[in-house]
Amino acid sequence: MREKLGMHELLELHELVTFKSLCLTKALIMQKLVTDGELKAIMQQDVTMTSRHIEDLKNHLT
Repeated sequence: MREKLGMHELLELHELVTFKSLCLTKALIMQKLVTDGELKAIMQQDVTMTSRHIEDLKNHLT
């Protein structure tokens, strides 16, 4: 799929991967500080979903 994307699109995808990676790191760190079980479960769902999004975006870059 890479050959169908323009340079600006590749750069935007790279920027999204970088941003999502930062969000994932923050969520993982904050999750360790949370004591409420329900909030921790919501944060775990976010971590799982963000990880999937990052993998999907990376598939478009390679």
